[in-house]
Amino acid sequence: MNFFPILKIKVLILFFLFISSKALPQETQTLLPPSNVVAEDVLLDEGKALRISWKLSPEDKGVKGDIDGYQILRATKADSVYQEVALVEDNISEYEDEGLSDTVEYVYAVRAKKKDLISGLSYSNYAKPEVNWFRADRINMFILLTVFSLSVILYIRRAKLGKPLFIRKIGGMEAVEEAVGRATEMGKPVLFIPGIQEIDEIQTIAGLSILGRVAKITATYDTPLIVPILYPMAFAAGQEVVKESYLDAGKPDSYKKDMVKYVAGEQFAYVAAVSGIMFRERPAANIFMGAFYAESLLLAETGQSTGAIQIAGTANPHQLPFFIASCDYTLMGEELYAASAYLSKKPVLLGSLKAQDLMKIILVLIIAFCAVAITLGWDQEFFYKLFLER
Repeated sequence: MNFFPILKIKVLILFFLFISSKALPQETQTLLPPSNVVAEDVLLDEGKALRISWKLSPEDKGVKGDIDGYQILRATKADSVYQEVALVEDNISEYEDEGLSDTVEYVYAVRAKKKDLISGLSYSNYAKPEVNWFRADRINMFILLTVFSLSVILYIRRAKLGKPLFIRKIGGMEAVEEAVGRATEMGKPVLFIPGIQEIDEIQTIAGLSILGRVAKITATYDTPLIVPILYPMAFAAGQEVVKESYLDAGKPDSYKKDMVKYVAGEQFAYVAAVSGIMFRERPAANIFMGAFYAESLLLAETGQSTGAIQIAGTANPHQLPFFIASCDYTLMGEELYAASAYLSKKPVLLGSLKAQDLMKIILVLIIAFCAVAITLGWDQEFFYKLFLER
């Protein structure tokens, strides 16, 4: 029996089956659609836009080119005919549709595309753009701001009525009068440096505020005061602060313009000039209050070598170690900003300081509560069921 014709027929059948098996997937292959399509209003947009978001298609695995992108179609509640509004790239899961009317409800459909393949449509809810007076998702900030504002008003009122407001002692501020007293006994000046930044730096403003209190003490004791300043605007402000302090102390004749000196317009030239003042004048007290940078250690080490009492304060954390190592007292971070209220005892400053402390306590409690809630698995759904479904 001749098997060759039969073998040829079998080979031909297998060949055609192989060719057809290659063609079948292209005809029957499908593309999985995206899911969870949601249409929602865009806040603070004057009622002209909707945001459409969706969960990526399972075919879109986060690698560029998995699919070609997503086709977004739109219809209105009155007209169910869908029209294409956009085609976005893959790995994108939201789109803002603009130029809409705030009197019309819209519905969206999203589908994935890959070459000639198109997935089924996934539909959104009906949504209508709205004109928003304020952002509902920021209501927590509105509440905190309201609580803070009321706290400031109430604490200031309480301070003006003469009721005591507790403020913990700041060692560096307690030592200011002691340092000025020592300088008075020794017949030597007090050197005050309000940082090395311009007047638009908040630390410079805090330093000038403390300068006003120090100048008032030196005026009372008739102690010489030296205030070298780096920038022109800060220099002018420093002159006014010292002059006003001497007037408040009832010693206007003791004020001299050269107490506040415009020294130099460059950082390390300023350091060299101030170091020279320290060695020539030998101040008994050096007070550094404000923004300091690379010059902090140079100034503090020079002052320490002259045997002066040194009190420093800055909100720059990278300079604090140098001041702590070379000064007798150091105000750290927010103590610099609290010092003006601590020294002056003015109701406005005291009330603001106490309100800030109250807000810090509230924020710490909120953070602690949220940490516990996350640890125990209390999500939004849990609180919704707890408070709203009762």
